[in-house]
Amino acid sequence: MPRTSQASRALQESEEQNIAEEEYEESELEPSEPLFDIDNYRISSSTETKTLSIDGSSFDVQVKQISWSMRNQILSKCLKWDSAGGTVFDGDAYVRECLKEIIVEAPWGRTTESFLISIDHRLGGLLETLVPKAFDEEEGVDVEKIKKGP
Repeated sequence: MPRTSQASRALQESEEQNIAEEEYEESELEPSEPLFDIDNYRISSSTETKTLSIDGSSFDVQVKQISWSMRNQILSKCLKWDSAGGTVFDGDAYVRECLKEIIVEAPWGRTTESFLISIDHRLGGLLETLVPKAFDEEEGVDVEKIKKGP
């Protein structure tokens, strides 16, 4: 084999190797899938101020996020099974338990059971807007069926 063809073959192989290395380095810098970051899925420990208005007055409440686990615990407490295997969801208990869990600071002090049973429908309905939905439509749960039972 003549020297020029060997040299040109070696040069071509070297260039191909350099291109392959550059492609490898680029793939290392730009992963095809984003890396998993658990911090994207943790609830915040900070509180959020919500300004609520009722009858021309407004007030602030400090609320915290509710964890997936705590929401499930509250749901479990509020879902009752009957002897026929049907379920009944106690929406009132769910709202009260969530409000006691999420409201950190409010003009009335601590949000307790006695406070919640003492307020009228106007304030109760307003506070209910702070509560996370018990069942998402995407979860495939028929809320009406749960409320009514079998």
